[in-house]
Amino acid sequence: MCFPRIAFMQKILTSPQTKLLDQYTIEQEAIASIDLMERACSSFAQWFVTKFRATKKIAVVCGTGNNGGDGLGIARMLCEWSYPLEVFIIRGSSAETADFKINLERLPLKVKCINVTESTQLDFGKTEVIIDAIFGSGLSRPAEGIYAVAIESINQAKAIKVAVDIPSGLSADSHSTGPIVQPIVQAQFTVSFQLPKLAFFFPQYANNVGEWVVVDIGLSQTFLKEVEAQHFYVTEKSVKKLVRARKRFSHKGNFGHALLIGGSKGKMGAAVLSARAAMRSGLGLLTVHAPACGLEVLQTSVPEAMVEVDSNENHFSTLPGSFDYEAIGVGPGLGKHLDSAKAFSSLLKKYQHRIVIDADALNILSENRELLQLVPKGSILTPHPKEFERLVGAWANDFQRLEKQKELAAQLQSIIVLKGAFTSVVDEKGNAYFNPSGNPGMATGGSGDVLTGILVGLMAQGSSSIDAAILGVYLHGLAGDLAAYEVGMDSLMASDLIKYLPTAFKRIAK
Repeated sequence: MCFPRIAFMQKILTSPQTKLLDQYTIEQEAIASIDLMERACSSFAQWFVTKFRATKKIAVVCGTGNNGGDGLGIARMLCEWSYPLEVFIIRGSSAETADFKINLERLPLKVKCINVTESTQLDFGKTEVIIDAIFGSGLSRPAEGIYAVAIESINQAKAIKVAVDIPSGLSADSHSTGPIVQPIVQAQFTVSFQLPKLAFFFPQYANNVGEWVVVDIGLSQTFLKEVEAQHFYVTEKSVKKLVRARKRFSHKGNFGHALLIGGSKGKMGAAVLSARAAMRSGLGLLTVHAPACGLEVLQTSVPEAMVEVDSNENHFSTLPGSFDYEAIGVGPGLGKHLDSAKAFSSLLKKYQHRIVIDADALNILSENRELLQLVPKGSILTPHPKEFERLVGAWANDFQRLEKQKELAAQLQSIIVLKGAFTSVVDEKGNAYFNPSGNPGMATGGSGDVLTGILVGLMAQGSSSIDAAILGVYLHGLAGDLAAYEVGMDSLMASDLIKYLPTAFKRIAK
């Protein structure tokens, strides 16, 4: 069964699956592989001519495989657009593919073509744009010999670098347990065919991939619909399906009652942000359990919320008087006092329903690892990278980081939301959903507290944990994008996210 959220998401395929997609398209459409390559070249060229003027001096650097064939086809098309260009063919140990040979024969005679066997033949002194077409997504080993030399020469050039499909030297979906071996082209732009590659979503490769765009080359939609995938790119269309409609005779009792446990002396702002975000998420009722020092702050800042006062003046130390809530969020501004750690432990033992765990509650978990086994199934954990490292240990590369995220989700039978650019949401089955919304302006104190409030609000309204996580993360990022458009990224504050959350809801509800 295909769930609505998956039906409208973009699948991220493995390299072997991408190869099968090409083959399926060729067989089902009865199209020659060279003609499919021509589609890809045309799509790249159409993007390129809108980005760079025809006065730019272009160097197209090709391998002798199909990615090199793409490069040759692109060179021919750009020549027809009157771009001044030259082609460098890296002549290493790899044999020429059939489609490479065809496009080499099609290359106009007026295009200067240099067969490169040594570094001195790579002269990019006057080049303004380098098109990298050495290796494609099927690369399974580090670049060596003249290929490595060519990649280093490209990186040292002052020209703008544009990668065809994927930067040469980068593995699309490596499962290596060690550091990623260099060299890899450092592109400012990557034009990917049909689908994004898994590597594009990792911070480790941001300097290699640069700004990436996906161009449609007409690959089989039937195959894409039927093929199984574990990695997905969230779309606005998919999150629309996750918003719960309100009926005319609805009342506050229909939209859940959530409990938020947070705040401590000097950190009540975190609880305020989280509480306000929870109410903006559509929640029916909210109770905040906070230390006594936070009572006046909360009642003034969030009059819509009820406040239950802890027995301690300054920090969380006692359990709430009732557990009659649809969802609980814990962590924002909590602190790590010994009393708080003990109270959190008691909470996990007594409340067997799903919890949103963030901030200091995560740090308490990492410092008291025996508590991990008490985390209720279906919970949502929202670490940033450092908090995640404290939970799972260090990783050699970001592919391994994703595997650790999947392992933790399976261990806890819960959802792990790893925050950052392209925030990844991983469920207990190992499915990973990468979020496209959000911007660097959100890298400011309190943003995570806002997300916690949104998530606990959505869960209390009846959304499944995975739906709440996907929708909540998307709305959080979209509110940040809307805020950044108005106030700029440099001036963005966490409270701006709450301000623009209603507009974010309205946008995806259209």
